[in-house]
Amino acid sequence: MAERRIYEITGADREHFLQGLVSNDVRRLKDGPVYAALLTPQGKYLADFLLVPRGETILLDIDARIAEATVKRLAMYKLRAEVAIAPSALGVYRGTGPAPEGAVADPRDPALGWRFYGETAGDDGSDWDAIRVAHLIPETGIELTPETYILEAGFERLHGVDFRKGCYVGQEVTARMKHKTELRKGLVRLAIDGAAPVGTPIEAEGRPVGTLFTQSGGRAIAHLRFDRTDGVMTAGDARLHLEESLG
Repeated sequence: MAERRIYEITGADREHFLQGLVSNDVRRLKDGPVYAALLTPQGKYLADFLLVPRGETILLDIDARIAEATVKRLAMYKLRAEVAIAPSALGVYRGTGPAPEGAVADPRDPALGWRFYGETAGDDGSDWDAIRVAHLIPETGIELTPETYILEAGFERLHGVDFRKGCYVGQEVTARMKHKTELRKGLVRLAIDGAAPVGTPIEAEGRPVGTLFTQSGGRAIAHLRFDRTDGVMTAGDARLHLEESLG
């Protein structure tokens, strides 16, 4: 499991501040954790994270590799808002078995189980790659990169974007992709015979069709052009064919 960092967002303007920046409706925090992304003005992915209500604080649960840069980016938008973002002493422990008291459900997909915020960080040994491949769930720094558009990565299915909340950074491009165009590319689940490194280009009949990502149990997540997915594809020495797509 990738290491996580937890930050505490406090201040009277904390919800209003986040509402104008992230892809999801922060008002949903009254019901539990919210999954969201921070985008560029051009609508491309910068970061994804969980926002978790905890009294008068919102916890920001984020991949450690992008944590510092993301917090700096958020701080750029503070201006005169009454909001503070500080590292937390809390860790996150997650699992898929019986949930401990005080745990919260991962809002992306029931298969991802629960998360508990306390003194301990880690997990219960669940096979997260197998779970992600089976349920077509992208991961920070693997399927989710600076070239990602969140609708191509399945954020609508993962409850990570809201189309009625109003403006946020990157909203115009995201809304246009939803309402005015048909997705031509996106994440798919493939059956794979063999293996290849993450990032290996996928070809069909000598033409580029996409990129191979996480692999587990004879299946793989890939980003493909939907009009070139018929028949057998290759990624290095591995052979692949379409199992399931997701817009």
